[in-house]
Amino acid sequence: MKTVKNVLLGAVLLLLTSCGSITTFPISNIVPAAEITAKMKQDKNKNYSIEVKAKNLASANRLNPPKNNYSVWIVTEKNETKNLGQLMNKNAKTAVLKTNTPFKVIEIFITAEDQGNNTYPSGIEISRVTLNK
Repeated sequence: MKTVKNVLLGAVLLLLTSCGSITTFPISNIVPAAEITAKMKQDKNKNYSIEVKAKNLASANRLNPPKNNYSVWIVTEKNETKNLGQLMNKNAKTAVLKTNTPFKVIEIFITAEDQGNNTYPSGIEISRVTLNK
């Protein structure tokens, strides 16, 4: 009986520590129907696993002016801006980016860009969120 309790307690603790934190982006003036969240957790190697998910995000080519993609950026604790990649449409309603980074993330923001491999943001900012420090 004691073993069963220990196993259950261990399972509950594992579930609680594996969740990470989920942050909701503010409503965008550019794409107000979009519901954007970011989930971030730190792994055992001190890297950060980040998942940005956008529901009901209008296609970038429907913006005014039209763009080619949505890029996800981070601001690090050293105030550096890094391109994490592009939001990729999973289906017609959801766009997702899953990635890992060694940098401690202070902010995450999304821009609509003409090119996806930019080293600095130059397009329209869609939304930005500051994470808990």
